[in-house]
Parts: sequence; C-alpha cells; structure tokens
Amino acid sequence: MASFLDQMLAHNPHLKTYMERKKKETGQPPEFHEYLTGDMGKLPSPNILYPIGDPLFIHICTVRGAKRYMVVEPALTDEGFAKSQKILELILRNASSEPVHETREEFERTIERLMKKTTVASASSPASTTSKASPISSLKERSLDRIPVTEDEYKNIEYHIKRDIMESSIIEPLLRDPYLEDIHAIGTTNINVVHKVFGMLMTNIQFRDASQLEHFLRGMSERIGRPISDARPIVDATLLDGSRINIIYSDDVSRLGPSFTIRKFAEKPPTMMQLIKWGTLSAEVAAYLWLCLENGMSIFISGETASGKTTSLNAMLNFINFNSKIYTAEDTPEVIVPQPVWQRLVTREVGPEEARVTLFDLIRAALRSRPNYIIIGEIRGVEGSVAFQAMQTGHAVIATFHASSVQKMIQRFTGDPIRIPVKFMDNLNVALFQQMVYVGGRMSRRVVSVEEILRYSEAKGGVLTRAVFKWDPVTDTHQFRGMYNSHILENKIAEKLGYDDVREIYKELEYRAKIIQKMVDNGILDYDSVKSVFAAYSDQGFDGLPFKVKRE
Repeated sequence: MASFLDQMLAHNPHLKTYMERKKKETGQPPEFHEYLTGDMGKLPSPNILYPIGDPLFIHICTVRGAKRYMVVEPALTDEGFAKSQKILELILRNASSEPVHETREEFERTIERLMKKTTVASASSPASTTSKASPISSLKERSLDRIPVTEDEYKNIEYHIKRDIMESSIIEPLLRDPYLEDIHAIGTTNINVVHKVFGMLMTNIQFRDASQLEHFLRGMSERIGRPISDARPIVDATLLDGSRINIIYSDDVSRLGPSFTIRKFAEKPPTMMQLIKWGTLSAEVAAYLWLCLENGMSIFISGETASGKTTSLNAMLNFINFNSKIYTAEDTPEVIVPQPVWQRLVTREVGPEEARVTLFDLIRAALRSRPNYIIIGEIRGVEGSVAFQAMQTGHAVIATFHASSVQKMIQRFTGDPIRIPVKFMDNLNVALFQQMVYVGGRMSRRVVSVEEILRYSEAKGGVLTRAVFKWDPVTDTHQFRGMYNSHILENKIAEKLGYDDVREIYKELEYRAKIIQKMVDNGILDYDSVKSVFAAYSDQGFDGLPFKVKRE
C-alpha cells in the first residue's frame, strides 16, 4: 500500500517538483509529517513539511539563519499569471449568462464550465515561439475569446481562479492552516504569521502590488458587510469562519501601506486539559476554577493583548453545570458555550443611531432573562457598570478585561469611563491574570496569578485582595498560596455546600485536581471528549466519569 506521502506526491505534481528542488538546493528534502507536535518548536533548524488540505502544503525551514514559513501550492509563472487574469476577465464577462448558483458545488461547477469555454488546449507555451515580442505583452494586446493553455497551465490556473473567486485569494492557505494563530500584513511586504508551534514567522506570501492589495481588502470588507474606504479607513469585523479581522486602509493612516491583522478562530477551542498540557496553568488551578464556576462565582480573566484571555475563558466553561442557562454578549462572537441552553447576543454597530445595539444594551437585556451566567466577551467601557449591577443582583458574570495586575484592574474599573464605586469591587469574586512570557526560549502563555477579591477596607483605604495562585518563572510551576487561607473556598463555597468544617473544601480541591490530571494523562484533551465528560458529570456527578479516582 502506498504511503500517505506517496499518495500526496501522486495527486500533487507541484509538491514533487518542490521537494526535488529543495533536495537539489540543500542536499536534503523536507521531512514530511502528517501532524505537528509541540516539541518540534525546539528544533534549531527545522525542515518540516505538512499538509493542510490538497493541494496545499506548508514547509517550515531555515533561510539565512531565520525560520521561514513557505506555502507550497500550484505556482504560476509571470506568463501564467497574465493568462489567468485574461481568463478571469472572460469568465466574469460570460458569467451573466449563467444560471444563478444556490450551493457551493454549483458555483464550482459554473467556474469549471466557464474555464472550458474560455480556454483552448495548447501543445506548447507561446514562450517557445520565435517571436521577439514578450508573450505576456502579446497576450495583453490580443483580444481573444479563448486563451491557449497547456494541460499543466490549465490545472494551475483553475486552482488560482477558484482560490481568488471562491476563497480568500492569496491568504487562503494561511486561513486553512490549523496551526496558525495570527496573520499580519503591512503593505506589499511578505506576510507574517504567528505559528502555534514555531512562533513568529515570515511567509513567502505577498501581494504583487498595491493594486492587488487594495482590491483584496475592498473585496474582503464588502464580503463581510463592512466596506472600507478613505472615509472609513479602519474596520473591525468577523470573517465567515469566526476569525477576527482588523483592516487599516488609507495610506495617510497606515503610512507603510494598507494593512490587516487576522486573529484565527478555532471552531472548537482548546480545552482546559489542553491548556494544562501546554503549561498555561496547573491541574490545581483548574480544580479551583471548577469549584468556583460550579458554585456561581464571578470571574474576570485579565491580561494584555494576545495573552490568551478568550482561550482560557472558553476552556473553563465546561466547569459550569450543563443544566445552566447561559447568556453571552460580545462585539465579535468568539465565546463557544458547551451548555445546550445558550443565548448568543452580538452587538450591531452599523445603521442609523436608533438601530444600533451596544454591549451595554445586550447585558441589560440579559439581566431581564435571569440567566445563571452572563458571559461578556470583553469589557472595555460603560458596559462594565452593568456587569457589576448584574453581580449585585445575584447573577454570576464571566468576562475578559485588559489589565496586567489586580491593582491596575481596580484602577481601570473605578476610573473613567466605567466608574464603579470602589466599595462595589468585592461583588467580583476572582480575577485571573495571564501574560505572554518566555519559557525555555519560546514565547508561551501563562496564568501568572489568581487573585481573590476580599472586601473594601476603609481603614486600608482600598480593596483587599489575596493571591491564591502564583506562577514561578524559575520552575515554570504554579504555586498554591491559598491552602487554609482561601476566602472564596472557605467563606463562599464551603459554606454554600454546607461543610461542618470548611477546611474540608481543600480535600475536594485536591480530589478534583486528580480527576483533571488523570484526564490529561489519559489523553482526554479534545473538545468533544472533554465536553462529553463534563456533560455526564452534570447529570450523574462523579459516578458519570469514565474512570475512577480514589479519594484520600
């Protein structure tokens, strides 16, 4: 039986050509891997090629001492590009006579049919003729109804036309790659990406010229319903797959040329067990969050941009009882709730003033529906005051917030524009703080502290807090400082559960940490598996777990 690589080479001649060229250039072909593993990121000079769906492959390699991200796809020569543009022009001209398509499959068949109508088989490329004129300029000067192409040219041009019409043009491979977190383009320079395994990498993808970039950005923004222009040069929106895009269009605003950033969205976000395996937090921190969320505590996940706040928020939602009623309120839909009773609310920022719906409006509407949990994608302004009103009236709230420490978080909430009275801060129970840090020479995300909000002290002139978990950067471990000293565990949760001795709650914490660690050790990491475990736990308690853990 042919190996997976042999099958890929048979179906993708461009891959075979690429690997042979790399072997000739470097003396060693890329190592083919069907999947990547985290330890590959430690390789000083990676030479790894992996598939992201036919006919696309990614080669992570070293070029002049720097790691690079190379997209391997059917290539077009300058001549082939000129032909593809002429064929595209003819397809668009003839498309008006075609029936309206209703499905993606019909759309694809229409493009294939128009491709055949606008091309004619050519035994050899016009480049082989004795004409002194450039075949590209000759092609532009001729007004042809059918463009001569070879068999290989036809396949490559068909791929590029489908990619540009049906998909997302030159960035389609980047959007398909499940190992990417972030895509960033400035002008017509090479696009950069943040890779989950290899970090920041420069790609071999770039726009041919400013005209192609502007055409791409206009088309992308119109497709998502937020058209850009010189009058409206900055757009924040969501792509069809849920990824978040920010576009800065005008040259007078983005001086190095129009730019865009895409934060990739995973349809099924990483689980808490996956985060533990990555070292973001420990099983004990997760067990603490499990007890908090099962018992209606309000938690804010705070940190700087790209510190993993939304990822952690999504990961902890399995800890909420699956019989709960959940409301989410967001500007950009990123929160994925596993509970079946979920009302998903999203702001509306376009249209006349009276038709717009703000985050403030959504949270206020959620209060009237009496949910068990209100989840706010990100608190930035006056909606923060409604979140605290919700907590005061007995609603549990989870949200993300931009602040690097508990002191700065309190300062921001009590200052403009949110202006929460400082005495109300203890309506929030727990604040979790995350950062991007260097661990072993690589950028990683870590929960650096978990803080309990105790109370306002007039004598102390401020809000009293207590760090129950702290990350130790030397050992890369999370230290539990709340043993027999946790206000939330003893005075909130243990009392609610009716413990005679509130310190017994620490044995419960230890037991749950063992359960979580066993899930990690047993490879119960993916979203569906973890969701299944906690759905069963919500119905049957610990008897619903797929394994047994002995209590001490």
